[in-house]
Amino acid sequence: MTKKEITIQLPNDLEARPVALLVQVASQYQSEIHLESEGKTVNAKSIMGMMTLGLTAGEKIVVTANGADETEAVHNIEEYLSTLH
Repeated sequence: MTKKEITIQLPNDLEARPVALLVQVASQYQSEIHLESEGKTVNAKSIMGMMTLGLTAGEKIVVTANGADETEAVHNIEEYLSTLH
């Protein structure tokens, strides 16, 4: 299991389009991937689950991945959330 705290550095809050892109990034991996924010954990491959988090720029989240490609998955999710688009 790989677990990492990440600060969201996108210029805008995670609304429909950025969340959809994040779900696409997570869906590329076989690992189970979850995001946790304020005590709530959701499947990073579920657009509906991700939308319920209401993530905002500057917020800290915890990404957890478990599976064969977990390290790469966490790295690429961090890269997406840390890049100004």
